[in-house]
Amino acid sequence: MSEEKRALKKDDSKSKGHSIQMTESGLPVKEVYTQKDLPEGREESVDLPGEYPYTRGVYKTMYRGRLWTMRQYAGLGTAMESNERYKFLLAQGQTGLSVALDLPTQMGYDSDDPRVEDEVGRVGVAIDTLRDIEVLFRDIPLDQISTNFTINSTAAIILAMYYALAEKLGISPDQVRGTVQNDMIKEFIARNTYIFPIEPSLKIVTDIIEFCSKKLPHFNPISIAGYHIREAGADAIQELALTLGAGIVYVQEVLGRGIGIDEFASRLSFHLSSGQDLFEEIAKYRAARKMWAEIMRTRFKPSNPSSELLRVFAGGNGITLTANEPLNNIVRATLQCLVGALGGAQAIHVPAYDEAFAIPTEESARIGLRTQQIIAFESGISKTADPLGGSYFVESLTDELKDRAWTFIEEMDKRGGLVTCIKTGYIRKLIHDRAYEKEKQIQSGEKWVVGVNCFASGKSEVIRLLPMEPGILERQKRTLKEIKTQRDNGAVRKSLTALKEAAQRESNIMACIIEAVKAYATVGEITNILREVYGEYKEAATV
Repeated sequence: MSEEKRALKKDDSKSKGHSIQMTESGLPVKEVYTQKDLPEGREESVDLPGEYPYTRGVYKTMYRGRLWTMRQYAGLGTAMESNERYKFLLAQGQTGLSVALDLPTQMGYDSDDPRVEDEVGRVGVAIDTLRDIEVLFRDIPLDQISTNFTINSTAAIILAMYYALAEKLGISPDQVRGTVQNDMIKEFIARNTYIFPIEPSLKIVTDIIEFCSKKLPHFNPISIAGYHIREAGADAIQELALTLGAGIVYVQEVLGRGIGIDEFASRLSFHLSSGQDLFEEIAKYRAARKMWAEIMRTRFKPSNPSSELLRVFAGGNGITLTANEPLNNIVRATLQCLVGALGGAQAIHVPAYDEAFAIPTEESARIGLRTQQIIAFESGISKTADPLGGSYFVESLTDELKDRAWTFIEEMDKRGGLVTCIKTGYIRKLIHDRAYEKEKQIQSGEKWVVGVNCFASGKSEVIRLLPMEPGILERQKRTLKEIKTQRDNGAVRKSLTALKEAAQRESNIMACIIEAVKAYATVGEITNILREVYGEYKEAATV
């Protein structure tokens, strides 16, 4: 019997036995939903988009007023190569940039550090000094686009460089738009590009939020990212609870500085994953908006309604992409784009079909962008706000996800709070256990992955991968050597001394970092100063 027939027979036996169907996160799904399944009180009233608690969207007209920002995550090799890719994407109709940084930049190492030579320019663009940022955005109108940086431990340095570049170009701070991810909590939970211990890391996050609230009024100083928690193996409930739990921690940290809630809360942004379980994922976005609005109103009591809004970037779920039959990933990415759009996201990234192998080619990146454009301009789903609002199934799932996430948040509170749960390894173990269980389901065939453990062709497909240009490391090291020779090294030393003193005083370090990057101090030099003051994080063993 062929694999396809076995799979069909397996599915037929399930339907005949009326076995329990579950969402990706393990929520039971009924055969049919009716008005009786709506949350209590929903029969009499339906929330409206743009109105508290914003379940149906943060803006009244949603995409009729303005489409989501289309961002394709990109960065490769040197700043010059990435600049060419950004210009290509903008010429194809992309409406915002999303910058991928290489691992040495993310971890605070310069390209000439022998410990990181094999990683320079490999999973993103290499940035050593302000000169790289100048080349990266050459001939790109920073006052007309928004730029998202996936950067965390060294977010203060990259933001300082972007700020310095805008100043150099004569662009007013109120024209600078974009986001630095700057979410250290999820680094300690899932992504692991941490440098400093938790407490000083949270301090730097707060420095950035405070700086932006005063100097960059239209820039998002943080993107609270459940996306990477999901990529590490968490389910939708865990992603929802941990993301909003992190948001609570950040708000408390900033309020502790004596900064008013309405001075910064409207610029907090979020980044959630878009998985394959279409309706559960859509419900997750709706539940997140509702929960955040309730958290803000009941716990922090802002005066400005904008402080209650959860504005979200929807990222395609890269962990679902397969190396087997990679063209199937185009369909998976399309589903993920639909999740973001039907879930009411303010910006969307669609993964390229070849990302399971390498950095996207121009062709695969264009297909990812075209997926967004076809859905935006041809599907009709942008013609009305929250077209799934009132669906018995979606409303029921939204409420169920909300309740389960609240239960998880309350459990963390009982254990001493999110930060304590990170330090004890409790969160990491939960996610590892969930990831392990999911992999077992795939290996056993209980969870189907088309082209992998069912309906597999058995043929190896050859796709064209983006070739990495030779000599990236040498070019980057040569540029860095030139900068160190040409710059005023006395000014560099003076700026780094001032930074060290500010860090030791526990002052806001953003102004000192800006002065250092203007003097062309390197990412590694600045990070090493902070390492001297703060030390490095050592992860607790997970039991």
